[in-house]
Amino acid sequence: MVASPLTAMNGERAVVFFFVFRVLSSLPLSLLPHALSLSLLSVFSLFVEIRADGCLSLFKTRPGASSGIMLGAVTLPTMMLSKLIQLSRAFSLQQIEIGELEHMTMQFWAASACCCGVLIFLSILMWRTSYNKNPHFSCSVWDAKFSLSCVILFSVVCCISLATISHTGFNTALKLLWLLCHGFAAVKLIQHLLNTFPCCASIGEALLLTSGLVLYFGDMLACTISKVCRLLVSPELVSIRYGIKRSEIGIIIQGVLLGLLIFSAVFKFVIHLWEYFWRADNSESRQNKEIRRSLIFFASLGFNMIVVAPSWMMIVLDFDVHPILWFYNISKNSKIERILLRKYYHLLAVSMFLPALIYQPKFLDLAFGAALAVFLVLEIIRVWRIWPLGQLVHQFMSAFTDHRDSDILIVSHFSLLLGSALPIWMSSGFNDRPLIPFAGILSLGIGDTMASMVGHKYGVLRWSKTG
Repeated sequence: MVASPLTAMNGERAVVFFFVFRVLSSLPLSLLPHALSLSLLSVFSLFVEIRADGCLSLFKTRPGASSGIMLGAVTLPTMMLSKLIQLSRAFSLQQIEIGELEHMTMQFWAASACCCGVLIFLSILMWRTSYNKNPHFSCSVWDAKFSLSCVILFSVVCCISLATISHTGFNTALKLLWLLCHGFAAVKLIQHLLNTFPCCASIGEALLLTSGLVLYFGDMLACTISKVCRLLVSPELVSIRYGIKRSEIGIIIQGVLLGLLIFSAVFKFVIHLWEYFWRADNSESRQNKEIRRSLIFFASLGFNMIVVAPSWMMIVLDFDVHPILWFYNISKNSKIERILLRKYYHLLAVSMFLPALIYQPKFLDLAFGAALAVFLVLEIIRVWRIWPLGQLVHQFMSAFTDHRDSDILIVSHFSLLLGSALPIWMSSGFNDRPLIPFAGILSLGIGDTMASMVGHKYGVLRWSKTG
């Protein structure tokens, strides 16, 4: 049964529609294909979210949470489109080169491809579920036709847009293949996340995390391929150019964070391999096994952070010194006294981060990356119960959890840190809106705090039963 517009609309969807409409209303005519694609993605995601009720039981999502498919599907493409609007304005004023505009265009289409790929996967899953329950149900056929129409229109608009920034048809085909790889990777990753960490996230939260990781890793991979091609082949013979001029801080943050994420997968493989060869030895005590496991963890982590990740950084950006020495030098030369910052309340975050953002934004940029890396290491230690810190970290972190967290995965501290850091990271480079870097800190420190106070007093008033 198709839901009526009044029933289908709730508070969350209304806010998302307003967010998308506000961005689309400020688009120049040159970005009309991007506006059309975002509109199609919004309608498609809304359709999937409405039809998803009762059809996604194959995944164990966070109990009591709405699916949030629409919010997760349009957030990252809308953010990329906002940045693209800003860069197109700068390009018209001849403040940036065409390469930066083309790079952000590819980032927008890559983010859209990730979200569209997951929506297609969810649509197929729901269609198969409905068809298996009732093969003669005509609504499932209509669902398939509507989904197929949205995908075809989205693909046509994407091809037209990529053709305008490509020099040859072969170049356009390569870019389309690159986007297909993003979509396929996003589908595989969201399946892995939902199956590996059951009851830890909604579909929309997993979609947002998946698209962000695939986009970030894809950018790193493309940058590496471009740099390696220029090292192996004479610059006069190769025309591969990817991305924009990157800062040392951006490369260090990207290398460390993605290095830690890859390390967690490699460590899991090493542990399974070690257990396979040593499982016959049952005489070894449990404590000795934990100590051996801890030694493997810290040795692998040290090798990854001292050798592997810095090697990639030096290949991509040609550092004059080892990145760790570069980090030490910039920390040593900082004139701001280092103090112990304790974040007990959100309002305290404003008083801590605002002065640093005003007087030393680059150092705060780097500090956010270092803090996120520390959080990742601590979460890996907690999940794997690495002796002797695993249980202690778990007990400490459990005292600050809320309903979004579980014993398997604790995400609250990541959400708060990324909420403050992402506006700063995304506004690096050209930025003609001085308030953009402050968006996360002010929203966290003032907006979220006031929302909690008002919600505590008037939380019983709701738009509808679902949001």
